[in-house]
Amino acid sequence: MTTTPPHPPVVDLPTWQSARDALLVREKAHTREGDALAAARRGLPMVELDGAVGVIGPDGAVSFVDLFQGRDELVVYKHMWHDGAPNQGQCEGCTLTAWHVRDAVYLNARGVSFAVLTEGRWDEVEPFVAFMGYTQPWYSVRGVDAPVGGDMGSFACFLRQGDRVFLTYSTTGRGVEVADGSFGLLDMTPYGRGEAWQDVPAGREPGWFWRSDAEGTAGWAATSRPVPQWTRPDATPEQTLGRHGHH
Repeated sequence: MTTTPPHPPVVDLPTWQSARDALLVREKAHTREGDALAAARRGLPMVELDGAVGVIGPDGAVSFVDLFQGRDELVVYKHMWHDGAPNQGQCEGCTLTAWHVRDAVYLNARGVSFAVLTEGRWDEVEPFVAFMGYTQPWYSVRGVDAPVGGDMGSFACFLRQGDRVFLTYSTTGRGVEVADGSFGLLDMTPYGRGEAWQDVPAGREPGWFWRSDAEGTAGWAATSRPVPQWTRPDATPEQTLGRHGHH
């Protein structure tokens, strides 16, 4: 017996258009509220910090102010790190976000630099960056206090005025989804992201798609990897994540 997968009700085009127009009113209100929030975000006060604090990158120790690359604004993503874990054991959520910001040319065109910071030791971080094929600059902030170091899994924005550096904004949790374009596209589809917290259609099992095995089956297993890693050469199944627990 063949069962039909769960799906939205089937209607004629005028009925669909009427429902779509009603939803558009809510979407426009959501967009306008987002614009208002962005304006409030830009109006937040800022905190000065020591721009001379040292971070470690491919050229050794540099000052944090150097990450601006001569521009006035800087956005950083703070990537979680599991000491000693192999490539497949590094944070899948942070991998998802960093993978979506593989090129910062549009930010650069607006006078904004971008970098990834992590608390991992540089001798572990550097081969991971090479394995993933990341093109954005990475730096180790191990032992560096907030707001340059501090809590990972977050975005932070900074402003430079000459040699003075200021923290202007930070966000974590679902706030980092602003960079995860796949989420926005999945949210437009009938089945959405398919995560357990969503209103998954009745009869359709939720599945965590941030990791998968070599066959593309989503799930958490010792042989799974963050999904983008399967596009990398030599990304073979492994038997350990080199770490304990999900996070």
